[in-house]
Amino acid sequence: MLSAHQLTCVRGERRLFAGLDLSVGAGEWLYVRGENGAGKTSLLRLLAGLAQPESGEVRWCGEPIGEAGRDWRSNVMFLGHHAAVKGELTALENLEFAAALDDGDLPQAQALAALQRFGLKGREELPVRFLSAGQKRRVLLARLVTRRAKLWILDEPFTALDTKAVNMLSQLVGEHVAQGGMAVVTSHQPVPLEGGKAVEL
Repeated sequence: MLSAHQLTCVRGERRLFAGLDLSVGAGEWLYVRGENGAGKTSLLRLLAGLAQPESGEVRWCGEPIGEAGRDWRSNVMFLGHHAAVKGELTALENLEFAAALDDGDLPQAQALAALQRFGLKGREELPVRFLSAGQKRRVLLARLVTRRAKLWILDEPFTALDTKAVNMLSQLVGEHVAQGGMAVVTSHQPVPLEGGKAVEL
């Protein structure tokens, strides 16, 4: 389980939220909603351990994430709303590079299958700089298939995706949750996935 206790977030001189409690366990997903500037991205960065709260604490399986070590790092997957892929590398090389950074073993057949699932068949060996914004996004999202983390933290994952890809990603998140995984999602558009708990900022 991921849990947050009395989180307060301040950016500059502005307090975005205070005293926030939430939790998400195996087989659950959390939908973080709020207006632009409400602190959705800031909250996800706190949950992922990429930023520190003004006060409060984030815990993984009851332990502060700063002390959870390798178990925490191997079980969390954070995807921001910008396509963090390297343009000079191919789609396939991007997945292999990401796996190497995670100290993971990624068979090429598995990487190719992930790219094909996201509609990139025939573009696996093309440098990412030649792909459209939506295709770059699909390369990034293919990491969800290859990384196999228990907790997915997804900031605006549907950005630049067409309707087919939105449905594909929603199905993937649904499968992940049904298999005992967890997800925290922000989105400016409705998420075509049932059963989530909502957090309003």
